[in-house]
Amino acid sequence: METKSPAGQAGFTLVEISIVLVIIGLLLGGVLKGQELIDSAKVKNLAQDFRGTQAILYGYQDKFHALPGDDIRATSHVCPSGAPACTTAGNANGIIDGNWDDAATAASESIYFWQHVRLANLAAGPSSTTDPNFLPSNTLGGRIGIQSGGTAAPLGVPGSYVICSAGIPGKLIRQLDRTLDDGAPETGSMRAGITTAGPAVSSADLDDSATYVACLGS
Repeated sequence: METKSPAGQAGFTLVEISIVLVIIGLLLGGVLKGQELIDSAKVKNLAQDFRGTQAILYGYQDKFHALPGDDIRATSHVCPSGAPACTTAGNANGIIDGNWDDAATAASESIYFWQHVRLANLAAGPSSTTDPNFLPSNTLGGRIGIQSGGTAAPLGVPGSYVICSAGIPGKLIRQLDRTLDDGAPETGSMRAGITTAGPAVSSADLDDSATYVACLGS
């Protein structure tokens, strides 16, 4: 004897299932596209950090004919007239001594750099090294810094000056390198590594979920 399904319990038709699958596909596509736009915005901000640091370096040089951080006349250039010294002068040896990730309290021209450019109104941020927000950071919260290049340059990056930015996921490193350099994190003027003391990571070994330090020479 045939058993009939109770009224109102009929299954979905193929058309209805197809419509549901299309809607799910559109929602997933929207989520993925939204994430892509978010990542692109992060890369744009990271790239601007590098370009902006280069700009304030050259802006200070144009204004005072000295390197920020290395400026031996910094107190007369950026401190109010007649006021006590508001910063520490550099040694005028033509390079930015110190390391890009030195502590805020270090006697380092890489630290004086940020004091000099901020006091000169070329960059935003506090000028007091005791301020908890003194050390600059990127949009992801990673440290940003600058130092001179040469044989001991971070990741072997070429150039007179090297700007580094930390805490960048591998999936953004690829896009950032394409934006600023040749798209390969192991070569060119921009390179990336787990630390700046180690070798640059190759494109094949780049892990999207790991974080890296990217350095750009200029």
